[in-house]
Amino acid sequence: MDRAALLGLPRLCALWAALLALFPCGAQGNWMWLGIASFGVPEKLGCANLPLSSRQKELCKRKPYLLPSIREGARLGVQECRNQFTHERWNCMVAAASAPSAASSVFGYELSSGTKETAFIHAVMAAGLVHSVTRSCSAGNMTECSCDTTLQNGGSASEGWHWGGCSDDVQYGMWFSRRFLDSPIRNTTEKESQALLAMNLHNNEAGRQAVAKLMSVDCRCHGVSGSCAVRTCWKTMSSFEKIGHLLKDKYENSIQISDKIKKKMRRRDKDQRKIPIRKDDLVYVNKSPNYCVENKKLGIPGTQGRECNRTSEGADGCNLLCCGRGYNTHVVRHVERCECKFIWCCYVRCRRCESMTDVHTCK
Repeated sequence: MDRAALLGLPRLCALWAALLALFPCGAQGNWMWLGIASFGVPEKLGCANLPLSSRQKELCKRKPYLLPSIREGARLGVQECRNQFTHERWNCMVAAASAPSAASSVFGYELSSGTKETAFIHAVMAAGLVHSVTRSCSAGNMTECSCDTTLQNGGSASEGWHWGGCSDDVQYGMWFSRRFLDSPIRNTTEKESQALLAMNLHNNEAGRQAVAKLMSVDCRCHGVSGSCAVRTCWKTMSSFEKIGHLLKDKYENSIQISDKIKKKMRRRDKDQRKIPIRKDDLVYVNKSPNYCVENKKLGIPGTQGRECNRTSEGADGCNLLCCGRGYNTHVVRHVERCECKFIWCCYVRCRRCESMTDVHTCK
């Protein structure tokens, strides 16, 4: 081993020691840390040294080439959660990888609270993993999967189209997501824990169903002089932003279930129990806490100091985001270059422009 490698060992060991302190082995949701890890760090640590459950480590060891896709799936889920809730009272705040508050999970209290927020996190992370793995298959980055071979023949000759190209094999992505994320519900005496496990498994599947539901068909025309005599078509996944919007809508219409699991999950409201729960519905057990005010015990920062939109009637409006407490207004001065012109030869001349903007923050 060369001298540079020897000198680098203490730093790697220190990083791993910090990870162990932050993410105890087997803790729920630790794989989500990959979504905020610095680029290249998971690959350097390797499957055995990552904060994964023992079952996930075994799968990772058998398929190490999937590690970049797992990391990208976690990144997609974390990023889309933050995008969808940027202007909400709960803004999907993510702990820094080095922050002590991340000891239980990247998402803190919300990951194990059994609330609507828990439901969305599990769904969007499972969907991110499906999306990333499926994309890797279509790109030819893995040997055991590629395009969806079931759609390479057939079509409609009368309508002038046939299957071709590279359809995304979303079924493989869903299969891997189930293998990686869904651990069986073991016998437990704690009924609430059993209900939370069942809830998380259901929401994982709801996230995967969202990816499958939004599959679309793209076609390319073939013919003489630009005509569309024949079309070659293939199935492709929607953008993850579109999937995130669908899951946000599911979050807004999520269903509260009973904390007593018998043969299957039931709605909490007795008068609605005859209405079936679909596999693409998001479900939750406990009501959400008050995100308006700070709660240090739960790690809720509250909305004080958050920037709001005075003219908006939506979630980002000062009335809703500030929870009726009112808002402060202060003026921010912006200085930037403007009216730039190219001068021959050879430089750019700009004016220095100033503008004043009102910024509103919650009291």
